[in-house]
Amino acid sequence: MRISPVGKAGKDLCGMTGSARGPAAGDKTWTVLELLKWTTDYFSRSGIDSARLDAELLLAHALETERLRLYIDYEKPVLPEERDRYRALVQRRARERVPVSQLLGVREFWSLTFEVTRDVLTPRPETETLVEFALSKAVAVAQDSDSVSPFRILDVGTGSGAIALSLASELPLAQITATDLSKPALQIAAANADRLHTRERLRLLEGDLFQPVASERFDLIVSNPPYVARADIGSCPPELSHEPEMALFAGQDGLEVIRRLVAEAGDHLSPGGWLGIELSPEQTERVEEELVQAGFVDVERRFDLASRPRVVGARWPMK
Repeated sequence: MRISPVGKAGKDLCGMTGSARGPAAGDKTWTVLELLKWTTDYFSRSGIDSARLDAELLLAHALETERLRLYIDYEKPVLPEERDRYRALVQRRARERVPVSQLLGVREFWSLTFEVTRDVLTPRPETETLVEFALSKAVAVAQDSDSVSPFRILDVGTGSGAIALSLASELPLAQITATDLSKPALQIAAANADRLHTRERLRLLEGDLFQPVASERFDLIVSNPPYVARADIGSCPPELSHEPEMALFAGQDGLEVIRRLVAEAGDHLSPGGWLGIELSPEQTERVEEELVQAGFVDVERRFDLASRPRVVGARWPMK
């Protein structure tokens, strides 16, 4: 899948066309602040919304330092070899629209650091809404239950493991299972679990949706499934062309996978267990209707930081 980049790139391209005023020029010493200002302007002209943040992240990476140091050392000259590393990153970000997370190889999520490659969806800030929902339900179920059994969580379509491992960091006594159809994604999730020292509490299984846990039940099921409609592919940002297609698109209306999740989840939930699904705000009402039709009760919405409905949750009835 290729998606055409939007926006028009500047001709000097961070000095790579030989512009006397670009950072590649050999007769000028560039400071940290000058590079940040130049790159922010260039990224903005290239149609990148997060221009300043991207410039800071890439420069800190090229200088092998923290973002905060950029402003402490803002007058520090940048060495030619450092500038070369930075210029290569800037070129890939602006020309190829490679996501910053892939250029850095990592992404921060829930105050944790996750390895990111082209094999997994980059964790988004809005997905933290699903983690918050899951934690609230884990506490509620534990308070209402007399069981001494460990709280069991299933993350369907785990990708990098961001949701499952965030929950593992907050719920040390929970038993967490994560499934994914992609073997490379599971390898990234395993590497992230090792990095975060939670591998012994995470069970990773390969397969489609609930197929790897066919006879099992859980107290909580969460999923950030593919929910982008193929009909909308033309309006997608060009960065998505660098992420796995199977983690993004779900039929013409974007609900193909969510419908299956809702229809099958009841067979894998304990009585009173909860299901939480991330979705596009425009899909909220339709998914709520699907949940009711499937027999779920106590349907609720959770909103992201932009006040948009981002998660729909529902409880499987007590029997």
